[in-house]
Order: sequence, then C-alpha cells, then structure tokens
Amino acid sequence: MSRPTRRRVALAFPATVPHFARTIKGIVEYARGHGRWVFVGSPEHDSRTMSVEELRGWDGDGVIALVNTRQEARVAQRLGMPVVNLSGALEHAGLPRVRSDYEACGRLAAEHLLERGFRRFAYFGLCGIWYAQCFGRGFISQLEQDGRPCAVLEVPSNIGSRRPWYQGSKELEDWLKKLRPPVGLLACHDPRARMVAEACERLGLRVPHDVAIVGINNDELTCEFCSPPLTSIARHGERIGVEAAAMLDRLMEGKPLPVMDVLIPPEGVVPRASTAVDVIEDPVVAAAVHYIREHAGTPIDVHDIVEVVPRSRRWLEQRFRDCLGVSPYEYLCRVRVQRAQTLLTDPRKPLLKEVALRCGFREVRRLRITFQRCLGLTPAAYRRQHAPTGLPAPGKSR
Repeated sequence: MSRPTRRRVALAFPATVPHFARTIKGIVEYARGHGRWVFVGSPEHDSRTMSVEELRGWDGDGVIALVNTRQEARVAQRLGMPVVNLSGALEHAGLPRVRSDYEACGRLAAEHLLERGFRRFAYFGLCGIWYAQCFGRGFISQLEQDGRPCAVLEVPSNIGSRRPWYQGSKELEDWLKKLRPPVGLLACHDPRARMVAEACERLGLRVPHDVAIVGINNDELTCEFCSPPLTSIARHGERIGVEAAAMLDRLMEGKPLPVMDVLIPPEGVVPRASTAVDVIEDPVVAAAVHYIREHAGTPIDVHDIVEVVPRSRRWLEQRFRDCLGVSPYEYLCRVRVQRAQTLLTDPRKPLLKEVALRCGFREVRRLRITFQRCLGLTPAAYRRQHAPTGLPAPGKSR
C-alpha cells in the first residue's frame, strides 16, 4: 500500500487544557519527523472543542480524540477511519488507546503523602468514571501495603450530562467533617482537588495541616491559583502525544490494532503548598526535620543533623525509618531535590551551578547524581520537560 503525500488528521480534544496542550506538542513532534500531516478542525475550534460527532461524513485519514461517552464511542467506531482514543472515562470504548498509567498516578500520590508522615488518608473520586476508579485503586493499594486504611467519597460526574459541577458540595463537606485530621487526601483531578480546598476553607480546616491535598494532571492555572497552591501528579503529556501519533500512523498504514492500551507512566509529583507539611508525632524527629528544611540550602550532612538532637545517629536512623520510611540522609536528599525542581522551573532560568549551591550541593556533579537517583532523570532533562509550551527550552550550557 503506497503512502499518500499528505495525511489529514483531526484532533478532537480540548487543546486549551494544559496537559492536552502538551499532548499536541508531542503529536506535532512525531508528525514532523514521520511524514507530512495536515491537522484540521472546526473553523470555530479556537473557542470550543471539536467532538467526534462533528466528524461524521468527513473524508479524512485519521483522528486523535477524547471519547468520553458511549454515544461518542459508537460514532467514532462508524467514522470509517482510524481513531485513537486519549480518554479513560470508559473502561472499554472499542477503540485503540494511549493513556496515562492511572494506577501508577494513584500510587505516586500515596507515596508522596506517606513520605510526609500521614497515617490517615482519603480519596475523593467520581462514580462511573473509569479513570477515577483506577486512580483510587492505585492510591488505596499502595496504602494497603503500608497497612493504612482510606476513606472514600465518590460523587456523580458531569461528563456527558448537564449536571452542574458544583453539585455535591454539601456531600463533600459532610464527608470532610467526619475525617479525623491530619489526613492526606487525593482527588481524582485538579478541579476536584480545588473543590476540596474550598470546602476546607468553609469548614475552617487548615490546608495542609488538617487536610493535605493532591490533585492529578498538574493543570497550572488550577493549581497555582488555588489557595493554597495544589500539589499535583503530572501526566507525561508530550510522550502521550508522540505515542498516540505513532499509533495512528500505524493504523493509517493498515497495520493491526494493538490488543492492549499503551500506558505512559506519570511524569512525577509537582509539590506545592497543599502538601508542604510533615506530620511527625515524635518530637525529636520533628526537630530534625525542621532543621533539615531550614538548612537544606547549606552543605549540611547527617553528622550536622545528629548534632542538633539529643540522640545517637543509630537511634535517629531507626526513628526516621519508623516515622517517615526513609533515612535522615535520604530525607535530606529529597528536600534538596524538591527545592531544585522549583528552581529548575523558574522562568529566570538560573544556571545549574547556582541551583546546586542554593540546594546545598557543593558542586553540580552531586546535584546531577542525587537528582537522577531520586527522579530518574537529569536536572537538564527535567528543565527541558517543564519548559513553557511554545517557548524554547534553555540551552545545554545551563
């Protein structure tokens, strides 16, 4: 089968949603390197999202879409062209799909809250929405490994309905009143996490001291302008875009459908003020943690930490593991890496040497080694991945 000169591809998902904007970046990256694609859409696509239903009768070559409902799935299956689905709202939509590893996102949120010292947990999800159920399943299964129970509230979704998103606020408030602070809470996405933060404010619950909140998707507009700013699990949007485009390319070539979903692991935790607390009942460990957070920007080591607490190094090592699941050295490394993450996404683009010094590392080499051990990628790669969409990433000299 000869390859046509051009492929006409429709993108039927909301480009204005931040993680989908990064997905488009990945799709375009793939298309530029693998043939000539033309992307088409509704003439009014800048003001609203084109749906698969608007593609009936269109004689294009392929579609990458967000298929959220049974009706949309039926329409997509009858378009007469390959459709790659990006949505996990339905467990089975009858379409090939590329998506985040939802359960891994939930596990990552649980690990983050466990590291903060929380021992009580809650999950705020959606009824009948498969991706939300998967987030909750991953979150709860990770907590069960640590022997920790989890309270759950699921409310109806407004996907495919006219139900106002704010309905259910009273139910949410009643549920939050029953939780015993301090509690670490995961919400199924960032707008629902914001709802939790607003409900806590109405109830007089302090975030993060009474309720620490984690969202999913790292929608910067939602997260940064919430009070306090929301910690979130970032999807790997660009990689999802590249894989979705590659899958569509194979399908347009007439190659067989993939049997399973293509799963993309989450990019990581983006820590913000909504989880910036350590829940530690042991006063000696709490004092050590306070010292670490106050002095992580200086070249301290475990010897310095032991000097400020009235206990032996061996005792402190064991108590840290009991309370936080890590050694004092590993905790210090994580605090420094979190500080480096913030500096690496600073629009002023500080040099890596400056980042290293401000995070307590004497040299860039130690920053690189510690950062890669904790996050699985180098500081430079992390900076490139978090460069603002549409702007060039900083050069290698940084």
